Amino acid sequence: MASLPPPSAVETRAGSLPRGDGWEELVEQNRPFLFKGAAAHWPLVEAARKSNREAADHIASFHSGRPVVVYRAEPSENGRFGYNGDLTGFNFASSREELHSVLNDILGGEGSAIYIGSTDLATYFPGLDEANSLDLSGIHPMLSQGVTRSIWFGNRTTATCHYDFSHNIAVCAAGKRRFTLFPPDQVGNLYPGPLEPTPGGQVVSMVDFSEPDLARHPHFADAWRHAEVAEMEPGDVLVYPAMWWHHVEALAPFNVLVNYWWNAVPGWIDSPQVTLLHAMLSLRDRPASEKAAWKAMFDYYIFGDADTPRAHLPEHILGTLAPMDEHLARKLRALVTRKLQR
Repeated sequence: MASLPPPSAVETRAGSLPRGDGWEELVEQNRPFLFKGAAAHWPLVEAARKSNREAADHIASFHSGRPVVVYRAEPSENGRFGYNGDLTGFNFASSREELHSVLNDILGGEGSAIYIGSTDLATYFPGLDEANSLDLSGIHPMLSQGVTRSIWFGNRTTATCHYDFSHNIAVCAAGKRRFTLFPPDQVGNLYPGPLEPTPGGQVVSMVDFSEPDLARHPHFADAWRHAEVAEMEPGDVLVYPAMWWHHVEALAPFNVLVNYWWNAVPGWIDSPQVTLLHAMLSLRDRPASEKAAWKAMFDYYIFGDADTPRAHLPEHILGTLAPMDEHLARKLRALVTRKLQR
């Protein structure tokens, strides 16, 4: 990436994650923060500082015995998991394998790129979360429930730039990680691939960050001006918001990441991705004048202040304009389902 200048560094702080009002203030800033050494007390991190084998043994000591889902790519792919050369499929294979053999492959320095990704801690490694804890519920009540706890580990691999629907707390527990992050408004400059199929469930950038082709993807240079990079070592914790694009490189022979996905809305709120797909069906190909009119409607009912459309109406006739709760969510879901079944 010699033709592009070095990106800015993610704002870095020392010590533990903030709590209570401090956590709320952090979330309201809607940007990434790196907390150096916030998980340095973890037994897994302490094991990793001694050796890769001790870190692997610590993880294996909690294994439930279930085969894990493993992704492997040939050495020629240089650890980058994505599409194959002619975009007819993917450049990796997946399989279910016995944990110890996979760990031995990774620690033995096998030439293939190997990673075990987004593996649920409670199902595959019960007790590991309790032994290596950030005390999320003590940080803030919004982190006391509905948090997805996962582990990722492997050798030198790259997760191509993508976004997630949830906020993320990512802990580098072993090895080294580099996160390159972009704010959501850079979507057009990152050249997203197809919505499906995708290498890992989310749309990914088509730009090869190791050798960006600026003739083919010229606006990537604009995105790069907004990039922020977090260089992570064992014990570091990265906090970043939902919908921020992130390109993740695992840089050591053995790397472990533990992450916590969480949302600031109740579980009965649907994914906006469903809305996006339906908008493609109902809005995208309408005349420009109609799309402009519907944009005004969405600004009024969806993206503006939720109180405005109901402020002039008596409470008993609000219907779907009422404040959202679980009952209204079920009602709306049933209404949308009926409308789609035409």
